[in-house]
Amino acid sequence: MALKQVMEAYELLDSSRVNGDAVAQVFRERGLTEVTVEHLKGEKESTDFIKVLIPGSSGKRSGGKAPTLGVIGRVGGIGARPSKVGLVSDADGAVTTVGTMLKLADMQLQGDILKGDVIGATHICPHAPIKPHHPVDFMDSPVDMNRLLQLEVDPAMDAILSVDTTKGNRVINHKGFAISPTVKEGYILKTSEDLLDIMQIVCGRMPAVFPLTTTDITPYDNGLYHINSIMQPSVLTDAPVVGIAITTETPVPGCATGVSHVIDMEVAVRFIIEVAKAFGEERVNFYDRDEFRRVLQRYGSMKHLQTLGKS
Repeated sequence: MALKQVMEAYELLDSSRVNGDAVAQVFRERGLTEVTVEHLKGEKESTDFIKVLIPGSSGKRSGGKAPTLGVIGRVGGIGARPSKVGLVSDADGAVTTVGTMLKLADMQLQGDILKGDVIGATHICPHAPIKPHHPVDFMDSPVDMNRLLQLEVDPAMDAILSVDTTKGNRVINHKGFAISPTVKEGYILKTSEDLLDIMQIVCGRMPAVFPLTTTDITPYDNGLYHINSIMQPSVLTDAPVVGIAITTETPVPGCATGVSHVIDMEVAVRFIIEVAKAFGEERVNFYDRDEFRRVLQRYGSMKHLQTLGKS
């Protein structure tokens, strides 16, 4: 169970004064040493990018060969102060990611060490702007998104789980969390059977998968439709990316307060940790390598979808 860690993450981030250093201090108090914070100043506001490494017993940082999992908490901001008081819906990605890393750190203190490294990344902004959006308003990013993505996507990540609030739509209609098909190098591939297996075991019900369009996996700045920024890490890496969407049955504004569901995030944290265990032991595949090779042979590269394309 990770409820304690998710609640701790929620209370930590639900503050007008919270910053990256405060979050980093909580990680360091648990014995983690590879924690970095970078203050980013933008035209609209500022934010603190934070990255933390949970070393594995056979991870790359210790000279091992176990693959590294990346967990990225995609947010525009965790708060919309002074327009809104309190933690906003958009904060779910940060809360889930921080809660995941806290749980992994506590597991290490109890002697339960995963085989592969896990890298967690998000940013802490309690004063982000609001962005008009249909059917409900989103949170805007306080700094340029490309700048954030370049920090979030670490070259050491062999696969990425991108966690984001995905409630401002009418196409999922499921309360809890849903995963996406795997995205790799401009291709939307089939949903990983291994991830579906883990999801239904952890959740105790049939898994939920949210739909993607081709434009969802293109860069955000091209002016085309995006369900939100959940799949944006896929534009900067060749590693397979799967979105973990914190969802609701009804459209909820990203800037709404009082709408975060701790239990839904706790289940998502347990799912991420089970994926991290299996991925480090090479018991889970994000995509079928042989099939992807045949796709490339027949249809060629789709990496142009990772660019802004033609003007």
